[in-house]
Amino acid sequence: MAVDLGGTRVAAGIVDSKGTIRRRIEEPVEKSDPVAQIVRLTENSDPKIDAVGVAVPGLVRRDGTVWAPNFPGWDRVPLAKVLRRKLRVPVFVESDRNATVLGEAWRGAARGKNDVIALIVGTGIGAGILSDGRIVRGAHELSGGAGWMVVSDETNEHTARVGSLEALAAAPALARHKDIGRIGELLGIAVANLISLFDPEVVVLTGGLTGSADKFVDILIQNARRRAQPLSASQVEIVVSKLQSDASLLGAARMGMQ
Repeated sequence: MAVDLGGTRVAAGIVDSKGTIRRRIEEPVEKSDPVAQIVRLTENSDPKIDAVGVAVPGLVRRDGTVWAPNFPGWDRVPLAKVLRRKLRVPVFVESDRNATVLGEAWRGAARGKNDVIALIVGTGIGAGILSDGRIVRGAHELSGGAGWMVVSDETNEHTARVGSLEALAAAPALARHKDIGRIGELLGIAVANLISLFDPEVVVLTGGLTGSADKFVDILIQNARRRAQPLSASQVEIVVSKLQSDASLLGAARMGMQ
């Protein structure tokens, strides 16, 4: 059973060993009790579930507790432990950005690759990073906070709260200014930085804003290749995800299978 717990919606589905999503369900998040919602969705599915993988919109600490600012009181919620007790099956919890890069590497645009970045651009901006097949986590599980990359001297009232890139290039910025060319340029600078730092085989662009990728992806790629470390820039693939939101479901399932 794979569950993608978003800020406003939750998706769930049964995933088999070939990466086929069966019986996919999506519904609004019950913010008053998302744990009970996950339990209900799981118990109403196939009773032969071997494990549950959950992707969450926040931070999963090394001690297994979850911080998810979209949900009141979710500062140190022992989500996996609570769900294991209620469901009586193994439960694995991961951040949505890490689940996304795992899903892309398993069944998506980065299939079979070991050095991958999934840049998620929607209401916020984050990145899942695989290096030599392993998730890059950082000392405090905060690696992948791509929205905080500094891409311009320009600031606004949101910069100090969400970071330079997110304040200037996430979906709310597009809604405010309608300048998709500028957003493509800024995201290209961000991708150039990621390429130069991590030397990935592929950068996968995903998230809600990439639904309009045809309007800015050429600008993004041109800026990324022009500004990144030349040897890396000439070899990396930069592609738009075809899995989109299903990537985090597949990544959550992959955790349970492994």
